[in-house]
Amino acid sequence: MKRTVYGPDHDAFRESVREFIARSVTPRAEEFIENRLIDREVWLEAGRQGFLGLEVPEEHGGSAAGDYRFNAVLGEELSGVGAALSSSFGIHYDVVAPYLVELTTDEQKKRWLPRFCSGEMITAIGMSEPGGGSDLAALRTTAVRDGSDWVLDGSKTFITNGYCADLVVVAARTSPEKRAKGITLFAVETGMEGFTRGRKLDKVGQPEADTAELFFENVRVPAENVIGEVDRGFIAMMERLPQERLGSAVANLAHAAAVLTETLVYVKERKAFGQAIGSFQHNKFVLADLVTKVEVSQSFVDRCVEAHAEGELSAVDAAKAKMWTSEVQGEVLDACVQLFGGYGYMKEYRVARAWMDARVTRIWAGSNEIMREIIGRDLGL
Repeated sequence: MKRTVYGPDHDAFRESVREFIARSVTPRAEEFIENRLIDREVWLEAGRQGFLGLEVPEEHGGSAAGDYRFNAVLGEELSGVGAALSSSFGIHYDVVAPYLVELTTDEQKKRWLPRFCSGEMITAIGMSEPGGGSDLAALRTTAVRDGSDWVLDGSKTFITNGYCADLVVVAARTSPEKRAKGITLFAVETGMEGFTRGRKLDKVGQPEADTAELFFENVRVPAENVIGEVDRGFIAMMERLPQERLGSAVANLAHAAAVLTETLVYVKERKAFGQAIGSFQHNKFVLADLVTKVEVSQSFVDRCVEAHAEGELSAVDAAKAKMWTSEVQGEVLDACVQLFGGYGYMKEYRVARAWMDARVTRIWAGSNEIMREIIGRDLGL
């Protein structure tokens, strides 16, 4: 079925992204996996192409696209190459961008956004904590006012871009007695005394997406690095999580669809018992189910993208999209591994890496159990 969510401008933008990937990413993909890091030169090239500042006003170096569909196109194309590429860049241009554009002062915009757009400044967001899981209201990192500054203590974990980030948006408890209503967001920058990083975490998948623990020991953060209003950080996060979850949904489906397409080619070429393995009735039925499930899911995600571009996406629909697409992604990739047989378990095959890369999508951006809780509450349950 023809997709109608995108127009000619989006199609032209997609071609630009594909050229960038073919020139700057694909030839170095194995190098990034080996180094467990996406080289900074790739970030700078993405900045030169205007991919990092889609939501940033032109006066601060962005393109002010004013249309979330461009974010979605970029996410689809990056995910088609690899989940790690999409997650690393997506955290920057799709997750952190709204905080720095919508909640900052004019002075902060001038200080941070030009480098954000150029790729000179890589960003991350520090929400998850050891032992905290998806319960953002229970975070233990604290910030205590000291004169005009704040003193930050605590730690974060599972932070994508954490190892290389120049600026991290950190959620900290500033009024413990208020629980969720007592959280503030701070911009913690590289070089601040007491801000250190642990090792790159050794993950099951997405090795090229650097993920790290962050530690804050008496980090003095100036008042001009407070993002948004004091004690309004939890609300700010809740308002922006739907975009993060929609971005995850877009990436999940694009990633699964790309590997499924490759699997369809493989099953037509691979022979067993004198015929292509895709022609066996069981395999044919499996693939028919998977293609149908991906295409039907795509219709819902496309409608969510349209709704978000129009400012109408609900938190519940974002939760549905994130939860469902991550489940579909897991089902599709597991089946693709099975269809590849023993080769599907070999790391040199993309299908094996994709299978490992995808498992985390049922956990991050709010676990699927939390997504079901959000949906269930909306049902009055």
